[in-house]
Parts: sequence; C-alpha cells; structure tokens
Amino acid sequence: MSPTNVRRDWSRLNRLQLGKYAEYLAKMEFVLLGCDVFTSEVDDHGIDFVVRTRDARHFDVQVKSFRLPSKSTPYIFVPKDRFDISQSRLLALVQFVNGEDPNLFLLPAAVRTIPNPLLESRDYGEGKQSPPEWGLTLSKRKLEALAQHWRFESVVAALQGIADGCLDNESAIPLTVL
Repeated sequence: MSPTNVRRDWSRLNRLQLGKYAEYLAKMEFVLLGCDVFTSEVDDHGIDFVVRTRDARHFDVQVKSFRLPSKSTPYIFVPKDRFDISQSRLLALVQFVNGEDPNLFLLPAAVRTIPNPLLESRDYGEGKQSPPEWGLTLSKRKLEALAQHWRFESVVAALQGIADGCLDNESAIPLTVL
C-alpha cells in the first residue's frame, strides 16, 4: 500500500479514534472558514464544541462519524435529552471512505422551527432499553441529499450570510428531500 493510501486507511482507526479525528477535523474546518471555535473540557451535555460566526452568532455543535462502505446501512443517532431541536444546534457528520479524504456535512437541527427533515424521531417508549433519540439512517438516497444540500462549506457560508441564500430561505433548505 502506498504512503498516500495508508494515510487514508480509515479501517486502522477504532471507533473512538475515528470519532476524535472527526471532531478535530470539523473544528479545523470551521476555523478555516472564518469561525471561532470554543471547546469544553467535558462532553456531558451532548455538545462537542461551540462555534461563533463572523457576525457573532453562536452554534452548539455535535459531531458524528461514519464509515462507508459498511456491511449495513450506517445509522447515526443522538439522544433527545442531549440534542435539542433549535436553530442554534448543528450536527456535523463526517463520512470516511477508505482511500479518500473525509466528506463533511453540516445539518441544522431545526429548519424554520421544525426538526430537520433528515432527522428521524425515535421514541421507544417506557420500559424500552433505548431512550428517545434523533436518528439518521444513511441510505443511498439520504447520502445523495447530504451531498446535494448539506455540504459543510455551503452550510457554513449560509450561516455566515455569505452565500446567495440563508438558512431561513426556503430555496436554501429543502423540507421534503425524502
């Protein structure tokens, strides 16, 4: 395997290492795009870091990573008690494909005060093993929607008001992507 391929051999990292790599990568991408990043020493509230845009708006960011190809359709979730649906909450997704640079996506938790249409509400009910969560089944169609509408750089540009649209603009965020 060439040095380049070894460098992008994501299978060498365990789940925790991949998650930490994704978190640092997302922080650096925010910085490269002109945002300030503030980290917490303890992640006990479901917030990996806080971002401040050029116009001084703040966003709480949760980062999740996933690998492709996978033996099954990847599923990402965040417990509802740690991920409020609000316009100041963001979910950064980092996709790892062996031999390639990571792909970054950024989902606002809320679009015009409703949950982002890609997020699936999972309420398992009393006495169930899993607490209620917001899930994202990364089917082929949802991956295509991510690539089309939720590219990291495009969403950050919209958050900073430097894109043609803004996140509240109906043409900028599709409510019925699926």
